[in-house]
Amino acid sequence: MAPRMMMRSVRLMTVTAALMAVAGCKDSPTAPSPETATFEAQLSPANEVPPVSNPEASGSGTVTVTMKINRDSGGAITSATADFAVSLVGFPVTTAISMAHIHRGAVGVVGPVVVDTGITLGEVVLVNGAGYFTKTGISVDPVLAQEILSGPAGFYFNVHSTLNAPGVARGHLVRK
Repeated sequence: MAPRMMMRSVRLMTVTAALMAVAGCKDSPTAPSPETATFEAQLSPANEVPPVSNPEASGSGTVTVTMKINRDSGGAITSATADFAVSLVGFPVTTAISMAHIHRGAVGVVGPVVVDTGITLGEVVLVNGAGYFTKTGISVDPVLAQEILSGPAGFYFNVHSTLNAPGVARGHLVRK
């Protein structure tokens, strides 16, 4: 190998070794882990507006919402997703769940949907009036995520059924 080519090879190996050392350095920046916030709600037909008064009034449930939040170096939320775990019990065997989502609204107020789980009719089947479902990775607007973190009581989760299209069980979010 010519001396000039050998020098280039040595330089290339030196640069490569230096880059590898920097990449493996403990001081090199890494992507931060998402922050998580957990919310729960006790779901009841009595919390709906108006309260459910037909046979589905016998049901109840719980939801756990786990929000995964990414922030910039200044602390502002840059992205967020929500995972939902919902358990329903005590409903008539004929109950058909059609939707589930987070709404903005105070106790006794019907508010707009702000985070939809994407549940559709037939996706959640209750067996003997009970069931469990999860939805994960649902996108949440960063501004909305901050609003929910700052005031979860101003938001409620509810599930809808074919018999009770406006909602069959509702509960306000509480941070855990």
